[in-house]
Amino acid sequence: MSERKMKRVEDSLTEQSHLLMPKCLNAAGYLFGGQLLAWIDETAGIVAKRHAEMNVVTVAVDNMYFKAGAQVNDTIVLIGRLTHVGRSSMEVRIDTYREDLSGTRTMINRAYFTMVGTDEKQHPVEVPGLIIEGVTQQIEFEAAKKRANLWKVRRQEGF
Repeated sequence: MSERKMKRVEDSLTEQSHLLMPKCLNAAGYLFGGQLLAWIDETAGIVAKRHAEMNVVTVAVDNMYFKAGAQVNDTIVLIGRLTHVGRSSMEVRIDTYREDLSGTRTMINRAYFTMVGTDEKQHPVEVPGLIIEGVTQQIEFEAAKKRANLWKVRRQEGF
């Protein structure tokens, strides 16, 4: 039996930027939540794929909290990082910011996605483990374990 490969959080850290165009706005003139969800899912997928070194699928969105809006010509910045890795699953935290012309960033959303590494038949397979470095990563790791346990309870309850 071979030893499980281990990787650091920074190995898969991903940052993406988008210029907010009129086609991405809702009827009130703010960033359409569905567009943001698509960008977050894409970013989470890249983080997980970089870590797993294989194809991944989105299994769950645990939290999607909208803190503020964004308007046309804002730059939207998404930063994704792993917070927890199980055998085949990975929790990815995506923080989304609105960046103004001066470069000042204001957080507009935080989301947690569960991604799973898969083989060519879409069956879950083991992914590299996660090396936790520092207090901040340890706190995120522990919080992710709590979210995973809550998710299991909700699944048992039929959610």
